[in-house]
Parts: sequence; C-alpha cells; structure tokens
Amino acid sequence: MFCVAPPESEAKMNITKGGLVLFSANSNSSCMELSKKIAERLGVEMGKVQVYQEPDRETRVQIQESVRGKDVFIIQTVSKDVNTTIMELLIMVYACKTSCAKSIIGVVPYFPYSKQCKMRKRGSIVSKLLASMMCKAGLTHLITMDLHQKEIQGFFNIPVDNLRASPFLLQYIQEEIPDYRNAVIVAKSPASAKRAQSFAERLRLGIAVIHGEAQDAESDLVDGRHSPPMVRSAAAIHPSLEIPMLIPKEKPPITVVGDVGGRIAIIVDDIIDDVDSFLAAAETLKERGAYKIFVMATHGLLSSDAPLLIEESAIDEVVVTNTIPHEIQKLQCPKIKTVDISMTLSEAIRRIHNGPCTFMTHSHLTAPGEELGHQHEPLGSEFYGSM
Repeated sequence: MFCVAPPESEAKMNITKGGLVLFSANSNSSCMELSKKIAERLGVEMGKVQVYQEPDRETRVQIQESVRGKDVFIIQTVSKDVNTTIMELLIMVYACKTSCAKSIIGVVPYFPYSKQCKMRKRGSIVSKLLASMMCKAGLTHLITMDLHQKEIQGFFNIPVDNLRASPFLLQYIQEEIPDYRNAVIVAKSPASAKRAQSFAERLRLGIAVIHGEAQDAESDLVDGRHSPPMVRSAAAIHPSLEIPMLIPKEKPPITVVGDVGGRIAIIVDDIIDDVDSFLAAAETLKERGAYKIFVMATHGLLSSDAPLLIEESAIDEVVVTNTIPHEIQKLQCPKIKTVDISMTLSEAIRRIHNGPCTFMTHSHLTAPGEELGHQHEPLGSEFYGSM
C-alpha cells in the first residue's frame, strides 16, 4: 500500500535510503546519458566502475567500490553492438554477486532479443535463453519497459517489473499536438490494435486499423504452423490416412478500417526498427485523406538508413522515448523527437530500494487525464500498462 504525500513533500520524492549503488554497465559513453539522468533524479552519485574492451574484444569489468550488503542497480541501455551490451551486463551482474551484494537489480529499459520470443520453424526462443543467462549470472530483479510481448516475464524465475511509457507519450500528444482532438489513433496492423485501442480510450479518440499490409517476420507463415509439409509422403503415413493440407494465405488488398479523412493520424507501436511498414502505412493514410501523420513508439531502434527514409517520407514526426540512445539519428532526421522516461525508472528504483510504504505526490502517481486509484502492486499500478 502506498501513501500519498502532501504537495510540500514533492521536492523530496527522490530521496533514497542509504545502501544503494547505481552502476552503468555501458562501455559506450553515448549510452550513459539515461544513467546520469536517473542518478540526478535519485540524488545519488554514479558508482565507480570500469567497463572496457580488451584488444581481443573480450569485455572486462572492474568494480572500484564496495558493494557488500548493498542494493545494486545496474542500468544497461542497448547499443548498436547488442551482443557486447549483453555480455557487459552479465559480467557486471556476476561481479556484484561474487562481491556479496545484497541484491542485484537490472534496469534494462529495452530488453534485447525481445522480438525472438516465439518459436519460428526450427529456430529458438532466444528471449528465454537470455532470461536464463541473466538469472544464472545472479540477477535478483529486473526492471524493464514495454516488453514486446508481456509473456516474456514468464521466462524469468525472478520478479520482473514491466513498466509503461504510455503516460509520457499521451502527455506529449496532449501538449505538443494542438489540435489532437481531431486525431485518430492508428494501428498499422491488426496485431497493434490492442495498443491503439488503449491510447484511443485514454484520449477519447477514434481508432483506425490498417489491414492487408505485406507479411512481416511475425506472421503465421513463418512460425511453423504450416506443418504438415506441403508435399505428402505416402511412405510417412498410413495409406488409409490423409493429413489435411493447410490452405495457403492470400494477402488481401490494403484497406483502412476507420475514417481518417481530414484527420491527424497517430500511428502507435512499441518498437520502431525497420521503418518500411511505417512508411507504407503513412502512404496509405495520406491516400485516405489524413493531413498529418505522427508515429509514436517506446523504443526507437531506428536501424540502418531509417532516419533518411523517415526524412523523405510522408511522416511529419516520429516520437520515441530515450530507452535507447538515438542522438545520431536525430542529427540525421529533425523529424525524430525524444520523450524522457527517466522519471519512471528512477521512481521504480527508489520504491524497490526504500520498501513498499513510500511517499509520492498525486501528480506523479497518475497518468495524464487519470484519477488516483488504489495502489496494490509492488510498484503501484500506475507503472504498468494494459497494452
């Protein structure tokens, strides 16, 4: 149960008890900005640690202060070299474990390999493998944000706090889009409809769904459900039995379910990486009469030439959070805007460290446009999304 402090205590909301150590596991300095913002909000100094690459590309971690009996929070943001990022985190977690830390909490805003959370043909569920490695290394708790699939939490045998970025994105819509009441929330595929519905209900706006886009990597065609094989083998089955053949899918023509004519279209998703599907959706919406197009997502991977493609597209603005550093992409494309989510992460750290009965003001407990509700979950229900 959480206690609501009076307004005068707002300035003290980030004061933490002793025994907290905050580390950044990144050897890449450009990935440390989020860690510095969290430390500033918590009113603590960053822990002293050296993380670097040996000449043979091995990762070396040296902790330069005592962590015995302390709560250690390791912040790791994903760089372009995702495998090095993972090894930095695992080695630092294990170093803290062997240094007798009381608890080791990983703060990983974007969980890598989260898109590989389902079986694909003869592939593997890499998210499960990564979860097992983190737990084996010594992680006792994980804080992350907007997992690609919420079921990934079940891969861990430790507590996982899956925080949400939607309150900050909703606030951006309300404050930075003057005529947002004339907007419609768009799902670029039926798979994104639930997320779009959540945004639409909170903003009291309409919803539109694009159907019939090109098949992507998460379609049913590539997840092994086209078995049995398309060619029958008479020797493999009993002569009197016939396994029914799966009817192949036929991609329907692109249609937009919902009215976007003369409206602002706001496409919402959790990850922006390969932007081809977003560009195709933007072109479709323009053809249907939308006069402005915004794209909003939690994690802006923006790989390869995504910034240049966005700059030349019909998209007016792309809004992402700083779970992943993308300063270089912003220099290449002025359309990319950033929303800071360090407040949520710092508050989660403070609550976990200080214990369940902490103080927080009404303004920080609620998302934009929401009233204060009952708080029963370990971090408060305001941190968790329904998307």
